[in-house]
Amino acid sequence: MARLVLKFGGTSVADVDRIRNVARHVKREVDAGHEVAVVVSAMSGVTNQLVKYVKDTSEFYDPREYDAVVASGEQVTSGLLAIALQAQGVKARSWQGWQIPLKTDGAHGSAAILGIDADKLSACMKAGEVACIAGFQGVGPDERIATLGRGGSDTSAVALAAAVGADRCDIYTDVDGVYTTDPRVAPKARRMDRISYEEMLEMASLGAKVLQVRSVEMAMVHRVPVFVRSSFDAPDAGQWNGTLVCDEDQIMETQIVSGIAFARDEAKITLLGVADKPGVAAAVFGPLADSSINVDMIVQNVSPDGKTTDITFTVPAAEFARAREILGQARNDIEYRELRGSTDVVKVSAIGVGMRTHAGVAARMFRVLADKGINIQAITTSEIKISILIDADYTELAVRTLHTLYGLDKA
Repeated sequence: MARLVLKFGGTSVADVDRIRNVARHVKREVDAGHEVAVVVSAMSGVTNQLVKYVKDTSEFYDPREYDAVVASGEQVTSGLLAIALQAQGVKARSWQGWQIPLKTDGAHGSAAILGIDADKLSACMKAGEVACIAGFQGVGPDERIATLGRGGSDTSAVALAAAVGADRCDIYTDVDGVYTTDPRVAPKARRMDRISYEEMLEMASLGAKVLQVRSVEMAMVHRVPVFVRSSFDAPDAGQWNGTLVCDEDQIMETQIVSGIAFARDEAKITLLGVADKPGVAAAVFGPLADSSINVDMIVQNVSPDGKTTDITFTVPAAEFARAREILGQARNDIEYRELRGSTDVVKVSAIGVGMRTHAGVAARMFRVLADKGINIQAITTSEIKISILIDADYTELAVRTLHTLYGLDKA
């Protein structure tokens, strides 16, 4: 017998029929003798509609009331799932974030989890009752509902799994695991049986949409095994496909590169003719940081006379216009000659823990892309990843080329 936390996303609970299907998945685990808690998202499209209601009501809304409205989607789903389970003869009840309680800070709309008092929840699971928990929400220090931001249900599930000492957290989604890259771009992409926390964290932060970044961080910190699987597989299927996210030492064989990720939501900014003097980087990036704009890749080229430099960096595409405006206002402090920018770029990344012990990974990447006529505009690296910035028109070619280069096409 194991203690499991299952999480089902919006597409898995999109309507009543799918909620009944989720109930059958849960019943299978209960019938196997496991203690089960289930974390659910709002039904597909509901959160967007609730957000629209808020914004249509007032442009300047109270974020505490925003949370009260948007958290209602998960409340509906948790209640419906409890009803569906009861109809199938399974003892169940719904739980809201404040009933557990899942305690957060006061950052309404993007709250961080501070702690979970899981005693009542653990007692419920031990007694054989399935807890149907509204994800994405907790209770802030003001005793008001606080939501965790987009993708927060994944984070809720992993945090609750850690709090109740679960043996595993199963994340059910609309795909049957984590793939070496997006199969829509590279048809030879294959599902991985296992991936390390570190690799999954890099893939999630670099464009893979399977898991939310904060949930992977939390799983890694608390060493919670996470199993990614599809809710659309038949509940009574004998064979289960999926990907286990786990410690590196639980993976028998590691490849040099485990996956290729890409992110289209990047924008490039170049400042030409910047005075090359101490403090110039702070003058450029300080105002952006003060405005909570994340800067990723940075390339600096100094002129032959050493008096000026060109600085190129990337920001999220959604922040492109705001970043340009901020830098325009700071032009006198930075002392640059010209600002250029574009949004027709993409970041492509190769990720793998095997890079720690193998040389030449980057050189092979640069050589094969050059052979394909793909120009690299910026590069950034870490111990287990290499990211490049290229023209968006070459996205599919670059992804497929690198996928083949590192042997990921092989079954």
